[in-house]
Amino acid sequence: MRFKRVNMTLWVVQGLLAALFLFAGGMKLVLPVEALTGSMPLPGGFLRFIGVAEVLGAVGLILPWFLRIYPGLTPLAAAGLVIIMIGATVVTAMGGPLAPALVPFIVGVLAASVAYGRWGLA
Repeated sequence: MRFKRVNMTLWVVQGLLAALFLFAGGMKLVLPVEALTGSMPLPGGFLRFIGVAEVLGAVGLILPWFLRIYPGLTPLAAAGLVIIMIGATVVTAMGGPLAPALVPFIVGVLAASVAYGRWGLA
């Protein structure tokens, strides 16, 4: 019973994170570079790379575990997204007040919980 509840909770968190990263990464891929670099002190090419990594991470959160083809890739995708969120937290915190840095921090903690939970189940 406990396994089923943990599995369902992880699926909900994975789905929410996948939707978030698919949206955020997709926006980094379709927006013009000038619009991306206007609010962030990072080069446009690097932001495009982050967008690709976020989209691939979103796919990696769902497909390997769902299709049961290399399910060990799901915790690796979540761990990669944790690394991206660490960078996002640092960049956001350096830009001004610390309150906006809580959002990427919480997303990173959720991704870390998926990585930890799925690592034990893989």
